[in-house]
Amino acid sequence: MTTRLFKKILVATDGSDRNRAAVDEALRLGRECGSEVHAIFVIESSTIESAVSGGVTGDALALMQSEAATALARVKTKAEGVKLETVILEGKPAAGILDYAKEQNVDLIVVGTQGKKGIERLLLGSVAENIIRSAPCRVLVVK
Repeated sequence: MTTRLFKKILVATDGSDRNRAAVDEALRLGRECGSEVHAIFVIESSTIESAVSGGVTGDALALMQSEAATALARVKTKAEGVKLETVILEGKPAAGILDYAKEQNVDLIVVGTQGKKGIERLLLGSVAENIIRSAPCRVLVVK
């Protein structure tokens, strides 16, 4: 009897081109291992708070939710042959990803090295770095 290498794979997406390789790798692994893939987009809580304090609540939040939905729709178009769950969360990206991974008993988290934000490129990527340090499971970092 063979067991699957990974039952559940989580891939975090921010919709950026830089993140595309991580999404592609998670879906490839999902296909090859027969794994369930969870694609999540975390809307940054500080962005929501900035919008609220600036008096731009409804439109800004709707725009961020639309961006998240678009990013996850792109993942869905590539997910042929993969059981895919998509989730939009609000909060701090690393914490949201880690909490979700724990709640769902994820076996592997796939992240890209760089997100959208230019300042994060100076390091490995603050979100990726936090995930690597605190993940409850294996982490695959994709360049």
